[in-house]
Amino acid sequence: MMGKAENINAINREAVIRDVMFDFCGVLLELNYRPCLQGHFPQKVVDTLCADEDDTYGFFATEARMDAGENFADVIKDYRKQYGDDLADMFSYYIGHYDDALPKMIDGMEELLTDLRKAGYGVWGLTNWSGETFHFAFEKFPQLERLLQGTVVSGTEKMHKPNADIFNLALNRFDLDGNHTVFLDDTQANVDGAKAVGINAIRFQNASDARTELQRLGVNI
Repeated sequence: MMGKAENINAINREAVIRDVMFDFCGVLLELNYRPCLQGHFPQKVVDTLCADEDDTYGFFATEARMDAGENFADVIKDYRKQYGDDLADMFSYYIGHYDDALPKMIDGMEELLTDLRKAGYGVWGLTNWSGETFHFAFEKFPQLERLLQGTVVSGTEKMHKPNADIFNLALNRFDLDGNHTVFLDDTQANVDGAKAVGINAIRFQNASDARTELQRLGVNI
């Protein structure tokens, strides 16, 4: 992981920043399986899933397929064959109640987006998210739809971060210049992917640090 100084030094400090683009889960929104599944499925299974970095139940890999553009109806068939009916029913419940897995906006991020808009910066979204469940984000957090001037959703486009095609699509669709744009994501691979196509990028830690790093780049907020 890059430290703050390395992160900033890797960015084009000569460019005037005009636009800021944000990932969603882990940056704008908290994603938490527990509030969605707790009380509906065996506690041991829920605890394992919520603490599981090895993806024992295949939730993350299956959701990633949806984020890349596959339909739920297709992926659930494969999931059921591999993991059985009980876990397939849990995954189906999760997809159907996705809003319950989005407990809140990340602290300070609504204020950051608001300040950027007030200061005249372009504010955009770029997320790896299924086109079938993304609607939950704006339905539960309508302030996000109001604050963001446009969002590229991987599942809708059938392309995903960290690949170059989705970053280039966002630049073209929103008429952005990578030299004058900063992208914030909590995953280093996605930060690296943005940099590879000429977009300035910062590894997101929290709203306070993001605000500080944007200010170091000359963003007047």
